[in-house]
Amino acid sequence: MSHSALRGDHHVHSTFSDDAVSTLGENVEAAAAAGLSTVRLVDHVRQRTTWVPEYLAAVRALSVPDGLEVLTGVEAKILDASGALDIPALPEGIDRILIADHQFPGVDGPLGPSAVRERIADGWAADDVLDQLVGALISSMRRHPGNQLAHCFSILPKIGLSEDDLGDERIDAWARAAAETDTLVEVNEKWGCPGIRSLAALRRAGAQIVASTDSHVATDVGRYSRVLELLDAGGDA
Repeated sequence: MSHSALRGDHHVHSTFSDDAVSTLGENVEAAAAAGLSTVRLVDHVRQRTTWVPEYLAAVRALSVPDGLEVLTGVEAKILDASGALDIPALPEGIDRILIADHQFPGVDGPLGPSAVRERIADGWAADDVLDQLVGALISSMRRHPGNQLAHCFSILPKIGLSEDDLGDERIDAWARAAAETDTLVEVNEKWGCPGIRSLAALRRAGAQIVASTDSHVATDVGRYSRVLELLDAGGDA
């Protein structure tokens, strides 16, 4: 592996998520087989989720091969423009919360992509949409420091926009906030984001970049293609 980031996979789902098919143990075995040094086991939570203690107990019970570090995480969507997360009270033992843009952070709650596209068609200015999104991301990082951004900006193509629309000022502010809050930013294989321009801003700001597959099946753990292309294009070592 020519990039240090590729020695880890910081976003791997198990059967604790309702849309994944591999167990925690199968993911750990796959990470070891892929030659990884780090794997972060992550599953989706909501405010009503109650299984986190069970998940942590299952992680503690795993047989972990020598040379592999197993980290924990839960993935929660941003709820609104204030940066609040759809997350339950968490017991000790979760290393990082993965802050996800599964829906658009509206003023009064999450908006689905179709609703945002309709509002844009009705006159909601793209600049205002982007200001609200980036503002929510920054607010969430500041409200929940020391965590991780999951597939950041994956919401943009769903609402008819792209990272190119963000502009340098928004991207730089976002990157500085990540550095200032000790937020890991994953380069996501599944969604191919953040892009080259955003990764460059993160490097300038001194933010930490990690790689993730966002795998939902063990055979995908640690297997990178899009991430490798993004890191190659950005000159990451």
